Amino acid sequence: MGAELMSDTRVAPSILSADFARLGDQVREVMDAGARVIHVDVMDGHFVPPITIGALVVEALRDQVHGDGGVLDVHLMIERPERLLDAFAAAGADSIAIHWESTPNVHYALKAIREAGCNAGLAINPATAPESVTAAVDAFDHLLCMTVNPGWGGQPYIEASTDKVRRLRELLPDHMPIEVDGGIDAQTAAACTEAGATLFVAGSSIFGSQDPAAAYTEIVEATGAV
Repeated sequence: MGAELMSDTRVAPSILSADFARLGDQVREVMDAGARVIHVDVMDGHFVPPITIGALVVEALRDQVHGDGGVLDVHLMIERPERLLDAFAAAGADSIAIHWESTPNVHYALKAIREAGCNAGLAINPATAPESVTAAVDAFDHLLCMTVNPGWGGQPYIEASTDKVRRLRELLPDHMPIEVDGGIDAQTAAACTEAGATLFVAGSSIFGSQDPAAAYTEIVEATGAV
């Protein structure tokens, strides 16, 4: 189920921007609108300055998201992620992305994600060259291109990201999903779609809206997502 959903063109609401006092309700709202990929941003205060959430929140959402036919797309913005992969897989993660810049053991970590039964994602920061990912292309199932600097929600989209996505599309196999994360709204998602992206992480543009379901639907329509 996870690999199939991650291979579709999808909008993935990021709970980083949700109201955590109403987290279950907010997730239900976007899932009722059609969302099936729920994005979970994990930050450790080291790889990026903020601290966000851990495996306990993934576990708390697992039954709700899986029960509605969705998947949990976990994005680890943490140092040495290989130390915590098993905990997130056990908590219910369906897809786990690690950062190219976060560990010297990238191949090992990606292999461990697959061995845990999860879709393996490789994430790269805005300053990381697209060509760097070709060294590990057989080790991951999707590429996550950060379109802002990781660590904070609500940042403006980095305009050079569109050309970077286009270059990644040239470098990666045709079947490889490209996920974009940061400053994604209907306008920037449309530009990324044209460049070759297929997964669109949207946090503040959805959960910062008065009507998250409508905001989600607007991005779906801009990208042709299902």
